[in-house]
Amino acid sequence: MADLSPIEKRHLERMLEMGGGYVLDFSNRTFSEFILDVTGREIDDARYSYASGSKANRLRAFWAIEPNHVVGTLLRSLLQYRQASGSSPTLAADLEEACCRVIDRLLQSSPVEDLAAIEPTLDSRGFDLIVKAVRSSIDQNQPEVGLDRLHTFVVKYIRALCERHGISVDRGKALHALTGEYVKHLKRSGYIESDMTERIMKSSIGVLEAFNWVRNNQTMAHDNPILNYDESLLIFNHVASCVRFMSALEMRLAEAAVIPIAEPEEDDIPF
Repeated sequence: MADLSPIEKRHLERMLEMGGGYVLDFSNRTFSEFILDVTGREIDDARYSYASGSKANRLRAFWAIEPNHVVGTLLRSLLQYRQASGSSPTLAADLEEACCRVIDRLLQSSPVEDLAAIEPTLDSRGFDLIVKAVRSSIDQNQPEVGLDRLHTFVVKYIRALCERHGISVDRGKALHALTGEYVKHLKRSGYIESDMTERIMKSSIGVLEAFNWVRNNQTMAHDNPILNYDESLLIFNHVASCVRFMSALEMRLAEAAVIPIAEPEEDDIPF
């Protein structure tokens, strides 16, 4: 359930011209198609039936049922649609600012706490597309759909870290093997200060070894039965947390001029 205040709802309804049961210039068909494309939700489903069942009332039901980040994702796209369509008068600056604040707040409430760490840190269009696919699966609250892309992201990311530290990278090395060499290097170089941090990082090696199996047998990478939502979300949170730590560590080392921030050579991305 999105935690929208009455005032926030009023701002959003004005932005979306929801008087009389309408939502902007959408027809019933285009409204359904738009929401399905953006969120993967069927707005004509019975659970969104509220009062008259108009587009506006179904959207109100959507707000009442769906979590913050899903509602925020849809509202962001609806605002972009309004700005691009040219079928509505220009929004007053104060109303647009108020709505943007609401949308930003909702989007910050993600089921993956460290999702911001999954970012396109390499100058590569392919890498950027991977990040977008991973983030889109969370925006649509479908972590199970993005697991294979998350695995691709982590492989690419760990390879880049190893190359940055002069660790030999062989395309035959599995994800957990690369991570093991990276962790050993950090410890040997004195970049890890506590035994507990070392233990946590070493435990992640085993987790990433298991991730290889999940990727091959329980994701959309192949014709597999897909892993359930809750376990997929657990994997997402653990991996994102590890990436956040490594990114923070690498930034600290770069700021201390211990290692240079340099982009590795581009190579193929294993979709």
